[in-house]
Amino acid sequence: MFLFKRNSSKKKKAAAEQLVSLSLTQKALRSIWRDKLTLLALAYLVGITIIALLAPFITNNIMQVDPNEPITANKFTPLLTDGYILGADDIGRDQLARLLHASGVSMGIGFFGTLLALCIGVVLGMIAGFRGGYIDDALNWFVTTLDSVPFLFLLIIMASFISFNSTTLILVFGLFGWFGIYRLIRGQAISLRHREYITAASALGAGTGRIIFSHILPNLVSITAIVLMRGIAGLILAESGLSFLGYGVQPPQATWGNMLTKSLQFMRLGEHLIIFPLFMISLTVLCFYIVGDGIRDAFDPTLQR
Repeated sequence: MFLFKRNSSKKKKAAAEQLVSLSLTQKALRSIWRDKLTLLALAYLVGITIIALLAPFITNNIMQVDPNEPITANKFTPLLTDGYILGADDIGRDQLARLLHASGVSMGIGFFGTLLALCIGVVLGMIAGFRGGYIDDALNWFVTTLDSVPFLFLLIIMASFISFNSTTLILVFGLFGWFGIYRLIRGQAISLRHREYITAASALGAGTGRIIFSHILPNLVSITAIVLMRGIAGLILAESGLSFLGYGVQPPQATWGNMLTKSLQFMRLGEHLIIFPLFMISLTVLCFYIVGDGIRDAFDPTLQR
């Protein structure tokens, strides 16, 4: 018994020493791997992304259905009837085919809109936070001025002059959605630029670009990953909200938001038309937040064991 306890304590000590020797990224990946809920949410997001990318191939070659082709004789077809797995909408379009295509559009708007905002916010935030001075003052004034205008009000004004499609929404979300990211990255850059290793690198002759890309940017990877996850979820919800107000992507191009908005007009005739777009929006947004929280917890040193 004593020998067993001794071996057990040695194993625990060896495991502890191995954990200490791991880098922060390795510890974070190990933490995520042990988090079953985060892994489950991540598996769903990978799966829905693959489906979104393959949606045109699936509908054209496997289902052999045009998601925008109306067949009025089949309108409001129920579930699992006449070859319609998820039924048909008010003008007879295949609900499953439209959901598949909508996955690509909604996820694309969320991802590329957030990516554009992230690129702008990270670059300007690092410049303002690291350089300081009049550059920081000018950027802060610019951001504060633009951010004082309500985003929804700005979108409604823009909708009076342009018709929103997936491309214009990506540009609008990206060009006007980076203010919060800028403030977050700027604060982190200000905190990091006073660290000893940054001062030492500067004293050794390292240029601004090298310091930013070699020392500051790697420390922002976890924050940018969290912002990316939550940003995609937020833009999926934003697109759905705009569609509800009539300013989102217009039919026949399908998004989860405009499918849900259109189906609300026929609640008594086609309940199934509401359930599936709502389910996809809710589950996808929830999974993005779960993965974002998992990344945050994994990189939080106060939660490391």
